[in-house]
Amino acid sequence: MSAATRSLSSSSIDTSSSSSIGTGIANAMTVDVEDYFQVEAFASTIERKDWDHLPRRVERNTLRLLDIFAEAKVQATFFMLGWVAQRYPALMRRIVTDGHELASHGFGHRRVDSQSPDAFRADVRDAKQTLEDAGGVHVRGYRAPTFSIGRNSTWAHAILAEEGYRYSSSVYPLKHDLYGSPGAPQTAFAPLSGLIEVPLTTVRLLGIDVPASGGGFFRLYPYPLSRWLLTRANRANRAPAIFYLHPWEIDPEQPRQSQAPFLARFRHYLNLGRTEARLRRLLRNFPWARMDRLFLGDRSGPFPLITSWTDHRFPSR
Repeated sequence: MSAATRSLSSSSIDTSSSSSIGTGIANAMTVDVEDYFQVEAFASTIERKDWDHLPRRVERNTLRLLDIFAEAKVQATFFMLGWVAQRYPALMRRIVTDGHELASHGFGHRRVDSQSPDAFRADVRDAKQTLEDAGGVHVRGYRAPTFSIGRNSTWAHAILAEEGYRYSSSVYPLKHDLYGSPGAPQTAFAPLSGLIEVPLTTVRLLGIDVPASGGGFFRLYPYPLSRWLLTRANRANRAPAIFYLHPWEIDPEQPRQSQAPFLARFRHYLNLGRTEARLRRLLRNFPWARMDRLFLGDRSGPFPLITSWTDHRFPSR
């Protein structure tokens, strides 16, 4: 548990006042579609050559999420691995038919900062082509595996624009041992003409950038705290919050990786049995929309758009 989380857990923040959400801002619901054996936490213990020999659960779990979103009448953005799309083209068509956005998570779940520019270009090009062939729609959005676009890999933005992407959601403006770009903008910015970067949502509390975007922290935090942080982010940033989860996070019956390090197992398996119920509450408590409809409309939207990593002009609090 991080120092930020310990501070929040022991603080006197009143989350009860968030039971009635009234910011009026639609937030982005996003899903990073990868199977349980493809996560960064298990990269040191599960080899890529074994992926095709392990029991797959990504299709059934993604279909379950689609059913949950349909019940809640929520449309989301699905950041798909090309590896998954290649094996489950019918799943791509179901996502599109249900009214969701089909976007790219790269092809092989390789970190951007571990690739050369040429290898990255080939990865995002192959993923885009595979997704478009399977889904029959233009793919305009991208999210880097493990949020791995940072200050040392800003070259990736130009490649994304050249390959036909319109936005990225790959920067996480906090400090973390696996990812993060401390000091990066907290709201959408344009790193170059023709491309928007939409960072994952954080909230600054007591001088600390606290994650408020879901994922493992959604399983770690008590639900009222997650709800409070999202509400706080809407009010402080005057911008949509970006929430994400993975299909494996609603699957407590997935195969266990007992050989993985303790911290990796703790992060991956924590509260898997509670995620679906929490997600259903979240879908009721906030308005949700697709990324493209929030950030690629004709108008700039009710949120600030700044232009660089170093431009920190935020709306007045």
